[in-house]
Amino acid sequence: MIYSMTGYGKGATQISEFIIEAEIKTLNSRYLDIFIKLPKSFQDKEFEIREVLKRKLKRGKINLSVNIKKDGFDNGKIAEISEEGLKNTFNLLNKIKSETNISDEIKLDHILLFNHLIFTDSILDPEKDFHFVLDAIDTAVNDLIEMRKKEGAELSADLNERVNNILQTVSEIESLVQDALNDYYYKLRERAKQLMGELGEYDDRLKMELALLTDRSDVTEECVRLKSHIKLFLDTLKNSDEAGRKLNFISQEMNREANTINSKSISSEISHRGIFIKEELEKIREQIQNIE
Repeated sequence: MIYSMTGYGKGATQISEFIIEAEIKTLNSRYLDIFIKLPKSFQDKEFEIREVLKRKLKRGKINLSVNIKKDGFDNGKIAEISEEGLKNTFNLLNKIKSETNISDEIKLDHILLFNHLIFTDSILDPEKDFHFVLDAIDTAVNDLIEMRKKEGAELSADLNERVNNILQTVSEIESLVQDALNDYYYKLRERAKQLMGELGEYDDRLKMELALLTDRSDVTEECVRLKSHIKLFLDTLKNSDEAGRKLNFISQEMNREANTINSKSISSEISHRGIFIKEELEKIREQIQNIE
């Protein structure tokens, strides 16, 4: 089963009149990039939270925010005055006045410029109440995973359809190859006769050269390899939990074979089918970028 890298999840835990909310959003990324925003009182728990996320999410840009809210407060935000922070702020402003010889009085507006030092959200105990934070995060992550799973199922269905379209097209190319090679050989031979007249003693040598030229236009081996890559692609899509990178590599190999088929093509019918394969592969590669 495959999972999309994009998704959203939300979880909440209540402690008395307080609510801890966790919100997580994920976007595409080649690696696992984690960004966490926590209340001040829980900021020293970032490493533990990061390890929790690593165990459940393998790839993507992860944005997690945790907020503490309480009914009755504006915007639901909680803040308390830190007496130590207020004292340090006042002392700092006095020191600035002294060293710069400023005579103005310290006003509330000046103090509030240092609100990040004055206000704290340390209403909850970071040790005793941390498991409530983890519960909220766990709910949010599970919600996210469920969403990524549903999107992954849609991606899988689309990729299956496109790859099977390619497989059918490859089979059509295989059925056309031999007739195309025969036509190509006889066209070359007729062209040579027009240029040289009767071939006479050079007939056998010319036949051999024409056969070699024709053989270079044979795409049978490329079709066989492309079908082998398709089988591996479908197996990976069905059985791998971390399919994104592997599917990307396989699609690159499929694209390489498709390029060779197009470059060697000697038939408009084969060329048209080769172009269709390239178009489907381009859509497949775009979709793969969304897979974890």
